[in-house]
Amino acid sequence: MDACTHKVKYYETDKMGITHHSNYIRWMEEARVDFLDKLGYGFKKLEDSGIVSPVLSVNCDYKHSTTFDDEIEISVSVKSFTGVKLTIGYEMRKKGSEEIVCTASSVHCFLNAQGRPIRFNKEHTGFYNALMSQIS
Repeated sequence: MDACTHKVKYYETDKMGITHHSNYIRWMEEARVDFLDKLGYGFKKLEDSGIVSPVLSVNCDYKHSTTFDDEIEISVSVKSFTGVKLTIGYEMRKKGSEEIVCTASSVHCFLNAQGRPIRFNKEHTGFYNALMSQIS
C-alpha cells in the first residue's frame, strides 16, 4: 500500500528546531487511519459497526531527527493479527530519501460497544480477511 505523507509543522518542533518526539505517535495514528481507509475499513465504518480499537502499547525507535517543513513518508504494515490483538509496524523516512527517521509499532485490540473482545473470524470476516492478507 502507498505510504502516508506528513509535512512537519512549525508547532511540532521544539526550541532546538527539531520535531518533538511525541509527534511521531500522532503521525502513527494518521498513517494507521489512512491505512485502514485504503483497506476499506476506515474508523467511521468501524465505529458505525460498533467496533472500537483502543491502543494497548506503542514503541518508537528514533533514528534521525526531522525539522520544520520536512516531508515524512510513513509506511504501515501488519506485523501480526491474532483475531484479538493487532500489531502494526511503521517505518518513517524523509521523502525522497532512504534515511529512516523512526521505526515504531503499536498494538491494538478490538472491542464491541459493551467493551468485550470481538471474535473477528466469526463476526467480521471481511475485515478479518483484509487484515490477514496484509501480514508482512
